[in-house]
Amino acid sequence: MVESVVIVVPARMASSRLYGKVMLPVLGKSLLARMIERLGMIQHQAEIVIATTESPDDDVIVKEAESLNIPYYRGSIVNLMDRQYQAAKLFNAEVVVKIPADCPLIDPRIIDKALEHFFSDKFDYVSNLQPATYPDGNDVEVMTMACLKKAWQNAGRPYDLEHTSPFIYENPLIFNIGNVTWETGLDYSMSHRFGIDHPEDYYFIERVFKELYPVCHRFSCQDIINLLKLKPHIYDINAQYNHVNWYNKHLSELKPVLAV
Repeated sequence: MVESVVIVVPARMASSRLYGKVMLPVLGKSLLARMIERLGMIQHQAEIVIATTESPDDDVIVKEAESLNIPYYRGSIVNLMDRQYQAAKLFNAEVVVKIPADCPLIDPRIIDKALEHFFSDKFDYVSNLQPATYPDGNDVEVMTMACLKKAWQNAGRPYDLEHTSPFIYENPLIFNIGNVTWETGLDYSMSHRFGIDHPEDYYFIERVFKELYPVCHRFSCQDIINLLKLKPHIYDINAQYNHVNWYNKHLSELKPVLAV
């Protein structure tokens, strides 16, 4: 029996460094629309749901979801754990895939690889973040609804609620945890940044889309790497932030992780 897979995309306008980043334009569409387009390219069957907040600022996210014909859920402004859980529950998910809206260059092939690994065994949770090897901005987390529910019931630290998954991957004795690494054997997680959090990230992403999208809509992570080798000045656009991510801010709080 095929399990119901729901991709939950947390998205909101508020951002301490770049307000409204998910609605910035690229080739005539919003970054959110471009990301949804890429999510629709995966080989696995899945429903995509945008999880936004009840803030009036996020009315524009709702309008964008409606224009894209993508279902949405509106929930807590600060508790992303609850927002993700309620969205997954509303759409009867059995398997939940979390892809942050600040990953507009996400490679659909990486999502498929994570799903294939997840379904290869009786995993509760699979990601490509423990340890991370892909360029930052290719974040994929796959979990059973039962796993997400247990985390929702038991997690309580502020960054658990903000980032959803630390409670899960810090408890390998409770959850069966798996990890997917980049098949190249390389680790570009701290040297290449494909996500968006700063204006320079936007300029980088916009340039990548302009270079690659007209050639192939379904361009890959490797295509981006090849572009940056050919045109290193594009790499330099946001290189100053390559080592910056939320995980580093909480190193003193995070527990050791065991994943297979």
